[in-house]
Amino acid sequence: MKLTLIKTIALGSLLTCSAAAMAGGSDYKLMVIQQETAPQQLEESFNSCVSNVKAKNYEQAESICTKAIALLQESEGPKFKIRQLTSFALSNRGVSRIMAKNDTAGLADLYEAVQISNNTMVSHNLTRAKEDLSL
Repeated sequence: MKLTLIKTIALGSLLTCSAAAMAGGSDYKLMVIQQETAPQQLEESFNSCVSNVKAKNYEQAESICTKAIALLQESEGPKFKIRQLTSFALSNRGVSRIMAKNDTAGLADLYEAVQISNNTMVSHNLTRAKEDLSL
């Protein structure tokens, strides 16, 4: 059972994230999980979301990011790390939605991501989206 595997793996120091600049000249930041540092299903969801955003497959990216968020909600491990990764997944989905011109949903994701974990990359994406949308 894949879900059981996700639930039983301690997320603590196993998970790390790094930023990747988004394609297309914008300076939104997308978070990826480095290889072999997370359960495969979670790593694939994060990284596939980023790949799809870069390829401008925004609808698919949104769906995959949503899957990563669901996996994290069902995960057990250090709450701080789960919150941080959920924030990153929401930020990635928010960027994908902004790029797809679904501004309201994208901003909602970015605001929620900042509330969960006020990471500098997540905050950067919210600031950038507000600038792009002249808010």
